[in-house]
Amino acid sequence: MNLLTIIGEALRALRINRLRTGLTMLGMIIGVAAVVLLISIGQGAQSKINQSIATMGSNLFIVLPGATSSGGLSFGSGSVKTLTASDSQAIAELPLIEATAPVISGTAQLNYGTNNWSTSITGTTPDYYKVGSWNIESGTFFSESELRSAVRVAVLGKETARNLFGEEEATGKIIRVTNRPFLVIGVLEAKGQSLTGRDQDDNVFIPLTTSEQQITGNQFPGSIRYMMVQGKSATVMDEAEAEIVELLRQRHRITGEMENDFTVRNLAAIADVATGTAKLMSLMLGAIASISLLVGGIGIMNIMLVSVTERTREIGIRMAIGANRRAILTQFLLEAVMICILGGVAGIILGIGGAWIVSQLADMLIVITLGMVGLAFAFASAIGIFFGFYPARKAALLKPVEALRYE
Repeated sequence: MNLLTIIGEALRALRINRLRTGLTMLGMIIGVAAVVLLISIGQGAQSKINQSIATMGSNLFIVLPGATSSGGLSFGSGSVKTLTASDSQAIAELPLIEATAPVISGTAQLNYGTNNWSTSITGTTPDYYKVGSWNIESGTFFSESELRSAVRVAVLGKETARNLFGEEEATGKIIRVTNRPFLVIGVLEAKGQSLTGRDQDDNVFIPLTTSEQQITGNQFPGSIRYMMVQGKSATVMDEAEAEIVELLRQRHRITGEMENDFTVRNLAAIADVATGTAKLMSLMLGAIASISLLVGGIGIMNIMLVSVTERTREIGIRMAIGANRRAILTQFLLEAVMICILGGVAGIILGIGGAWIVSQLADMLIVITLGMVGLAFAFASAIGIFFGFYPARKAALLKPVEALRYE
């Protein structure tokens, strides 16, 4: 009996018991659909995190003013103005540091014509766009000469420009920032949300000196809220952090066992933790979905055992007229595999459809790859072989005489 004949017999057996075949296949459909849907959600979350990490820039540290205590009360990081713009300049000269950007931040009311918008305002230096991996969509970032002269110029984030100007070109226009006129010299490309969920595009950037002298004010001249520091490469981040800590301790006259009055946070390490968490979540979702496939496989084995029992006399007749054990084994194994393959295809279609619906209703990023689909299909086939082998082997080992006598 050749393979095509065996396949034909397997298909005929499945058609005879359509309802049972359909119900058996349903377990595999649900299992594969669950795998595709949950893994696509996990991959989407991981991709979203990777995108957020990429928008932050590479090899970054955030240096914050340190904690302090007063009257028995402890205040967290950033509660005291211990960092200065000169600290940032000194760190920029370290051999393992690529660039630094001191920041003074707050909120401001922006006006253009009849439009107004309240947004974050960031006073910083020209290196900020380099450290934060910002790209200019139109215009330019402010220069060192504009920084030194405390010129009233502004660079808008994409969202801020949209809310103030709509579809109108923003570059070259005059806006009012807390009732002071500023020339818009550039608009940044969109970045989206950060890892903390903050909209990075809803911001206005002005020179640090302009912010300190005219907008946010500064009770402690020269102090900054925090600074962004970029290391030269990912391989020197630990050494760069040690250099930053040592330099700031020297500049702030911190000796011996005295606690630092600043905090250095390695964003690369934080990003690695976030990426690892996303990968773990994706694996856990895949593992949870795989349980559905396992249950479906057990259902297939159960139905195939029932089928072997019901068709014992048929097996005996086939053996009596010349069918060998290998042909019987192949036929029953093919029946199990076909149920899994057909159910797998239907499950993949259902899973992709379900993922699309979830992405539309929940506004989530869903990632579906050919590798994921291929893995689900291969897993379904493997389930069919694994759980179909025992019933097929049981059928093949039946003795013809005993099978013919079976009632």
